[in-house]
Amino acid sequence: MPRPRSLTHDQIAAAALAVIDRDGLAGLSMRAVGSELQMSTMALYRYVQDREQLEGLVVAGVLAAAELATPPEAPWTERLTLLVERVRAAVAAHPSVVPLLLLHRHDSMASLAWGEAMLGVLTEAGFSGAQRVVAFRCMLSYLIGAIQVEHFGPLSGTGTVAIAQLPSADYPHLAATARDARSVPPEQEFGQGFAILLRGLERQPPDEAFPCGSGAAR
Repeated sequence: MPRPRSLTHDQIAAAALAVIDRDGLAGLSMRAVGSELQMSTMALYRYVQDREQLEGLVVAGVLAAAELATPPEAPWTERLTLLVERVRAAVAAHPSVVPLLLLHRHDSMASLAWGEAMLGVLTEAGFSGAQRVVAFRCMLSYLIGAIQVEHFGPLSGTGTVAIAQLPSADYPHLAATARDARSVPPEQEFGQGFAILLRGLERQPPDEAFPCGSGAAR
């Protein structure tokens, strides 16, 4: 191995992302990243304590591309859409990192900054307390789930083709929906889905708590 050189956390994150893009999240290790940087594993430990810190650097590197500033004069729904779309775009090139976004939502400064920006918009829109909690978690769940579905179960994939070919006599709704789904691009799928979520939030008065328990199902 060449003599260890001075590295920045950005360089290490880029090397880790290269490993993940090539070998998947399971291939990420201190040894693999050291090899990517052409240095020994022990030399890499001069910069990173362990895999957990390495994962945090990866999350920071991906989310760094997501701009947090939004036009303050824009409607809150548009501002939230911007913040969510920017994360989706940032993750699009590295879909295998999605599980890390949840794992490091507490210790990644980039993740915390995004969450603060989202909650700031919700607060300005009048959300507070449990209502703000549920609204934020709904959007987070939609974002993470939609990214995973888009990249690991896309509408343009073989699964949709197989479902579209099911016998209509047995699966009329599944088969018909799958045939329609083949013409829906990812941007439309994500954008319209998030718009549906926002419309639900708009109908909820800001000072009224979401129903819970058995009453929610009525």
